[in-house]
Amino acid sequence: MSVHSTGGAQRAWPPTTSAGGLLFVSGQLALDDDGNLVGPGQWDVQARQCLRRIERELAAEGSSMGDVVRLNCFLVDAAGYAAYAQARLDLYPSLHAAGTSVVVAGLLVEGALLEVEATAMRPGSEPVSVGRPPGEVS
Repeated sequence: MSVHSTGGAQRAWPPTTSAGGLLFVSGQLALDDDGNLVGPGQWDVQARQCLRRIERELAAEGSSMGDVVRLNCFLVDAAGYAAYAQARLDLYPSLHAAGTSVVVAGLLVEGALLEVEATAMRPGSEPVSVGRPPGEVS
């Protein structure tokens, strides 16, 4: 189920690993099941594909997006952040995970606009605390 394309190089780590009560999903690019880039030049299409790939990796571990506690996004241009944020809100409106977005010089697959990685609680693990909804001030 997992696509391991890294621009032709052999991948040196698993797509998902765990430690303690956490699952770590390696960065996911907007690739289809054959390793082809989905949505060249389309921020929204690539953002949705990255998030769906994370969802699939989590499902393979018996987890779901509801278990995600952190999403990190690496973008080749800050202009794409709005499309990523909107895709995240559209696909997972109740997701209250922490997140970081960073602009990078490039990604391993030519034409990839963003890469997203996730940290999730393992099924059955209890979170230490639950985050506030976006926009809520403490």
